[in-house]
Amino acid sequence: MFGRKKKEKSSAPKEKRFKTIRDAYALAKREYRFVFVRCLLIFAAILIGGILLGSTLDREGYAAFVTLPLAFLAAFFYFTRLASSAAYASIEGQLGAAASVLMSIRRGWTITPHVNFNKNQDMVHQAVGRPGVVLVGEGGPAVKALLNDQRKKIERYAPGVPVFEFVAGMGEGQISIRKIQRHLKKYPKKLSRVQVRELRARLKSISSMTIPLPKGPLPKNVGMPKLR
Repeated sequence: MFGRKKKEKSSAPKEKRFKTIRDAYALAKREYRFVFVRCLLIFAAILIGGILLGSTLDREGYAAFVTLPLAFLAAFFYFTRLASSAAYASIEGQLGAAASVLMSIRRGWTITPHVNFNKNQDMVHQAVGRPGVVLVGEGGPAVKALLNDQRKKIERYAPGVPVFEFVAGMGEGQISIRKIQRHLKKYPKKLSRVQVRELRARLKSISSMTIPLPKGPLPKNVGMPKLR
């Protein structure tokens, strides 16, 4: 009985990984044609190229042995790029897309969506990490007033903490949802881990205020970029 439980536990991560890849493939297939054929061509091109290079040294077998895992990794990397791009395309322009991208960040940041919004469902999301606090606006022109209001709240509850802000979108001066995670990495790390924990505790007093969440579910397909 114990052996069966152990086997079930060990098989669970594999099943979850397989389901993630299967879902990513289905998502990529909706946005791009011939996904499997594209990946297969990448695999074959690298493998054949390695074998041909090895043939010049009369080491075809060794070259195939070395090139095989490289060809697989290259094809899988290309697949993850397609899946990631398809995931962003599937939610781009939807309400809450920026929040979904932020919440898919694996580590280094604590994300609080919808910390401020108005009746038109313009909204501000908050990311807390070693650079300080990053406020991400999403919506129309009125979102700038929401960003300013949230910045003032943070300065009141956590004076001296660096606060950055930007608006997610496709307009001039805005950051595309495809570049949000990359953009966050550009901010300099100014706080220690201890200071970050203290900052999170202070900001709980803001996030714990009773605020009705905006209607409508967040887009769910953005989880696919985690394959990278």
